Amino acid sequence: MCLKLEGKPCLVVGGGTVALRKAKDLLEAGAKVRAVAPDFVAGFRKTCGVELVRRAYRASDLRGCALVIAATNDENLNRRVSSDARREKALANVVDAPELCDFIVPSTLRRGDMTISVSTGGASPSLARKIRLELEKRYPAAYGLYVRFLGEMRRMVKENIAPSKRRVILERMVEKTWPALVDKGVAAARKIMMKILEAEKK
Repeated sequence: MCLKLEGKPCLVVGGGTVALRKAKDLLEAGAKVRAVAPDFVAGFRKTCGVELVRRAYRASDLRGCALVIAATNDENLNRRVSSDARREKALANVVDAPELCDFIVPSTLRRGDMTISVSTGGASPSLARKIRLELEKRYPAAYGLYVRFLGEMRRMVKENIAPSKRRVILERMVEKTWPALVDKGVAAARKIMMKILEAEKK
């Protein structure tokens, strides 16, 4: 399941390096992020967009939050955050404690609008990360541009091609030659696609 967090208030409890990484992930998803902790590592001060609250966590911090991540070294505090979240009907994730989680954060590869997530259900985050690094080599940064191109072309296919022919064309667009074509130049790839569409119209 992919959650749409854009514009939604989310809370990170903790001020260490793990909490910072989680806060950055939430920011990347477009969430409104607040972090609560008595102290924060320097990286938090350099990360724009995170509201920092320098004090101990309170249950009231969860009010109105869609999601909370507990990333502290205090097991009792993490348990309390998880329990408080359920009362507030907010989704909770406790780092390194799958039994306290409503969801598990996978190791994620993003290429523009394309997201590939790897999860071991909390059994081995290290393995999930290893597989994600392998996927980075298989799906380089150019795939972000390629996915955007596919979205544009899919709209054109739906507008100009009869339903009975659409599937064949859309499947041709994901053949292995297309990412390289797009990487060399979107305009040239678009011309090739337009020729295909014109031929199918006849």
